[in-house]
Amino acid sequence: MKRIVMLAAACAVAVPAFAQNVATVNGKAISQQSLDQFVKLLVSQGATDSPQLREQVKQEMINRQIFVQAAEKDGVAKQADVQTEISLAREGILVRALMADYLKKHPVTDKQIQDEYNKAKQQQAGQQEYKVRHILVEDEKTANDLLAQIKKDKSKFADLAKKNSKDPGSGANGGDLGWAPPTNYVKPFADTVGSLKKGQLADKPVQTQFGWHIIEVEDTRPVEFPPLDQVRPQLEEMLRQQALGEYQKQLREKATIK
Repeated sequence: MKRIVMLAAACAVAVPAFAQNVATVNGKAISQQSLDQFVKLLVSQGATDSPQLREQVKQEMINRQIFVQAAEKDGVAKQADVQTEISLAREGILVRALMADYLKKHPVTDKQIQDEYNKAKQQQAGQQEYKVRHILVEDEKTANDLLAQIKKDKSKFADLAKKNSKDPGSGANGGDLGWAPPTNYVKPFADTVGSLKKGQLADKPVQTQFGWHIIEVEDTRPVEFPPLDQVRPQLEEMLRQQALGEYQKQLREKATIK
C-alpha cells in the first residue's frame, strides 16, 4: 500500500513537469515556454492568438527541430559558410533588439512631436502652391510653334496638350498637373513656376531633361498645412529615426577603432 501511495505521489509530481513540453522530437523537448514566445512574436507582428495559430506554430517548431537535427547530424551546421550566416543572423538580431530597447527606454514625447510640428509649420508659412498645366514636346521649334498658337488664343491650350504633349498623364487632361508647390518639379520647371503669377503663361519654352515645356500657372494659393493629428505618425517615426541615428553615432564615437 505504501508503494502505491509513493508511486501516485511521483506521478503527481511528474505530470506538471511533462506538461511544460508540447512535444518531443527524437528525445529533444519543445517547451510550452518556447511555443508561447513564438506565438507572442507573431502576435506582435499582427497575428491573432488562437488555437489554430498555436497548432500551426507547434507543427512549425516540430518541423524545424526535425530539420535542425538532420543538419547537425549531417555536419551542415559546421560548414564555414553556414557558421558565417549564423553569426550574421545573430548580429542582426542583436542590433535590432538593441535599437528597439533604446527606443523603449527613450520614447518620443508629445512635446517633441508638437515642437517638430510647429517648426515645420513655421517653415512653410507664407509658401504658395500652384495649379499648373504644361505641354511637353521633343524640340524647341515645336514648343515655340505651339506657344505662338496659345499666345494668340489661350483656349487652345487644352486641345494642343491632348494632341501634342509627350506627358501621357497630364496630356490626356489638357496638360493639367493639379496643385503642388514648386519644389515638386525639377529645378528649371520649378523656377519658372515660382516666377509666374496667377493666369500667367511663360513667355518662352523651358527645357528640362524630359524635353521642352510650355508652362502656364492657372491659379495660386497659400500652402494649407495639415493638422497635427494627420501627420503625427510621420513626425513620430522621423523623430524615432533621428534618435536612433544619434544613438548610433554616439556608440561609434565611443568605440575604439584601429
